[in-house]
Amino acid sequence: MTTANSSAYETQNTFEQLHCSAILTAEIHGQLTFISVLNIFGSITAFLGNGLILIALRKESSLHPPSKLLLSSLATTDLCVGLILEPLTVIYLVSVVNEHWNICYYLSVTGFVIRAILFAVSLLTLTAISVDRLLALVLGLRYRQVVTLKRTYVIVGTFWVVSTALTGMYFWNPAVTFCYKIIVELFSLATSIFSYTRIFFSLRHRQNQVSDTIQQPNQTSELNIARYRKAVCSALWLQFMLVACFLPRVIALALFTKTAISPSDVLVNQYTIALVYLNSSLNPILYCWKIDEVRQAVKDTIRQLLCYSCGT
Repeated sequence: MTTANSSAYETQNTFEQLHCSAILTAEIHGQLTFISVLNIFGSITAFLGNGLILIALRKESSLHPPSKLLLSSLATTDLCVGLILEPLTVIYLVSVVNEHWNICYYLSVTGFVIRAILFAVSLLTLTAISVDRLLALVLGLRYRQVVTLKRTYVIVGTFWVVSTALTGMYFWNPAVTFCYKIIVELFSLATSIFSYTRIFFSLRHRQNQVSDTIQQPNQTSELNIARYRKAVCSALWLQFMLVACFLPRVIALALFTKTAISPSDVLVNQYTIALVYLNSSLNPILYCWKIDEVRQAVKDTIRQLLCYSCGT
């Protein structure tokens, strides 16, 4: 028990040093102000982009409802980044620049907790998308009977409830939250790698079967496989984008030491957090680029909004 309390104290002490220290931040106020501007811009783009995607997904009817729900959950986490997390980060950075230490720590802890919840839900949702794509291939005609909208709602709701509950444990025992983060990251990475590897080998096996057969391949089947490949490609792009935006943050956290934190560490910390937030602004672009149905729905939504604004 004493060891756990000591570990929690060291973690909190490092956290406070990294986020709210007059000595470490006195010489980097200009950089922190610049990062604030980046977060303001990112907040606007993430909010508008994901808000538009959610409206478009609600109107789109050709996508399978469970798949659409998973995309909506992912867009919702990105919307929360732009609507809640980035404005909160801006307020925190302003408190640091103006040396309002009485609220700085509380803002940084709140930002950490919200960021951990949204990251966990995003990661678990992307993992669910990879499993969904695998089930669509493996189950075939039984896919729509097994993967129902009701079951997907239960899974998505579980992601939000469990992530919120276990991340909230930070206020009682930070070690629980950090262990939960590691478990989610390892589980999601292993599951996604397994799913996409299985998909790759299954598609390759089917392609070899078609190549070896003398009969003319069914055009409907080929069309479905082509559409399926495109859906898998879209999911992979989302996964790669998440990894690209989060990997520098993971590396930076691994390099931080508890006894020798410098102003450059504070800057690296804030820039990598800003890069994490960038993922929420880039995802809507990927939706429109890689998913034809979403792109068309977004175009129709923008056209309707423009017509409405011109009409008024």
